Amino acid sequence: MTRLDSPPDILRAIRAALARPMAGSSDFDLNPDYRPPADLVLRPAAVLVPLLMRGDELRLILTKRSSRLKHHPGQIAFPGGKVDPGDAGPQAAALREAWEEIGLDPGNVDVLGRLPDHRTVTTFAMTPFLGQVRDAFAYRAEPGEVAEVFELPLAHVLNPANFSIEHRRWRGVTRRYYTVPYGPYYIWGATACVLHGLARRLVP
Repeated sequence: MTRLDSPPDILRAIRAALARPMAGSSDFDLNPDYRPPADLVLRPAAVLVPLLMRGDELRLILTKRSSRLKHHPGQIAFPGGKVDPGDAGPQAAALREAWEEIGLDPGNVDVLGRLPDHRTVTTFAMTPFLGQVRDAFAYRAEPGEVAEVFELPLAHVLNPANFSIEHRRWRGVTRRYYTVPYGPYYIWGATACVLHGLARRLVP
């Protein structure tokens, strides 16, 4: 396994990985028997994968969604949401949503690049952007949407050994998905799949 010993090593590896062509992913990658409808219309969404330096450690910022939301209630997620008509594009939408959801000023983010789109079971085409947060900031969880903002070491989700595949019944069939738990946080589904793809590219 390739070893990434320091934050500069990790950031260089991330930039190199983002510069290479990468295939997209889907919530159904582990479920080859499922075939989405041919006429399925996907709605554009964008998320930010924010990386923050704390001391000599790179950390990942995630949110726990409110249990009152219609889509993915209570789940662990990247800050982000639908691309609105007024957004200049997916990257602008990801930065706007991060500002609205956790109080991250877009001017405090250096966007490192774009990961491949991820198709979700809730019919979104989600575009993730990796961003390096320049300075620590006071988290401000958006009432009604975000129950909690928290951090974890980026190294935890860059270690493929921390991922597992679990399953549950969904619409009458068994659905398999990636998980990468951290402490009390059960990270699974689209968030875990995107992080697994990043880990696989950085630590083959």
